[in-house]
Amino acid sequence: MNSQRLQIPMVILASAISALQAVAFEPVQAVCTISTSEHHTGMFRVRVESGACGEREHCDSNFDEESIDRLTGISLADLTREGEQLTATMAAEAGTFRCSGTVRDGALRGESVFTPDAAFAARMEQMGFSGLDSEKLQTYAFVNVESEWAHSMQQIGIQGLTADNLIPLRIFHVDREYVQSLTGLGYPLPSADQLVAMKVQGVNAEEVRQIRALGYQPTFDELIQIRIFRITPDFIRGMEARGLKNLTIAKLVQIRIFKLDE
Repeated sequence: MNSQRLQIPMVILASAISALQAVAFEPVQAVCTISTSEHHTGMFRVRVESGACGEREHCDSNFDEESIDRLTGISLADLTREGEQLTATMAAEAGTFRCSGTVRDGALRGESVFTPDAAFAARMEQMGFSGLDSEKLQTYAFVNVESEWAHSMQQIGIQGLTADNLIPLRIFHVDREYVQSLTGLGYPLPSADQLVAMKVQGVNAEEVRQIRALGYQPTFDELIQIRIFRITPDFIRGMEARGLKNLTIAKLVQIRIFKLDE
């Protein structure tokens, strides 16, 4: 009986793989440029311009945080060698990206091919993340969406997870530790969209802890407002030192909006 139970998930996975392979994830071919990141030392900037864009505007993709260890076959020093022929490769669970070309004006310029991994897509499909296509898998590869990480998000119990919002969740480094840093303060489990919004604004447990120590109990929405309007613990203490009483987060936000602190 136990052996039969163990075999059932394997049969389901095998069926899912066969079904997804039948979909035939086509390779994504594009024009690629790899240069030195303007914003992050020791990182590359990768630009992929797909020929499938047609007349659509702004459909090319830029990835500005590909560290040296994720791209093989290329180094920052290589980008100084005019005329050098290179093939840069990035292997990820979602598939493999290759950019082959020539170094010109400090950048590798050429053509790229992304080869999707159907087995990865099958694992994601089995977890309920549907609607995957080759271009989305390429984005997964660049932002490093992995099935184990996606599964860990599900295990925590986060509501609202989709194949689409896995991308910003990964870009902004939402993980089990970040979620637990908030729930450890007594907050309910945030939804996927709440986590993205808080991470985008830089909400962090230490600052929340300091604000709560001042007697405030901000909600998730207020935590986001606190970051947007720079309601720091020092700002709160400064307003209280001026003799302002019965301050709420809403009143502190109004003080910032109308520049009443100046």
